Amino acid sequence: MNIVMIGYRGCGKTAVGRLLADKLGWAFVDTDTLVELRSGKTIRDIYADQGEDGFRKMETQVIADVARLDWHIISTGGGALQRPDNAQVLKAAGKVVWLVATPEVLWERIAADTSRRFSRPQQGQGIGLQGIRAALREFEPVYAGWADLVLDTTGQSQNEVAEEIIAKLNLQKRNQKVASSIPCPHV
Repeated sequence: MNIVMIGYRGCGKTAVGRLLADKLGWAFVDTDTLVELRSGKTIRDIYADQGEDGFRKMETQVIADVARLDWHIISTGGGALQRPDNAQVLKAAGKVVWLVATPEVLWERIAADTSRRFSRPQQGQGIGLQGIRAALREFEPVYAGWADLVLDTTGQSQNEVAEEIIAKLNLQKRNQKVASSIPCPHV
């Protein structure tokens, strides 16, 4: 059993996912971070060197690997489900939680995320609010087709969102913290 966090960049997948893992005693893994660790490059550099297709191939391998784990909170990249094979693998790995927020809130969060400003592709900073709205029109039907639970993070704290996930999925804290076999340092 895993919880798979999906949604557009800035929705809270990583922050809420880490908090949720701590609350439950599960392990946390972020697929974007694993792609970077395995390649030795930032996602922005992978896009520059190999294009989106090169990145998506690496992402698909990471997703196949993390889907074999158990008792993990898996945070995915915003476009991970654009490939149906990724979506099927993640759906089979556990419950899929789609975090949403208004385009304006997503834009504010992306602009404020200085830790990832230079490692992620320029989607947020380069195309602005209109670009986010356009991307959401493309991504939302895909997310909707795979989600077991949809939560709006607009106006909620990370703790409130994590507690809502626990309550709605009727999750129980493990007695002992799960150690992940896949390293995923905090970024």
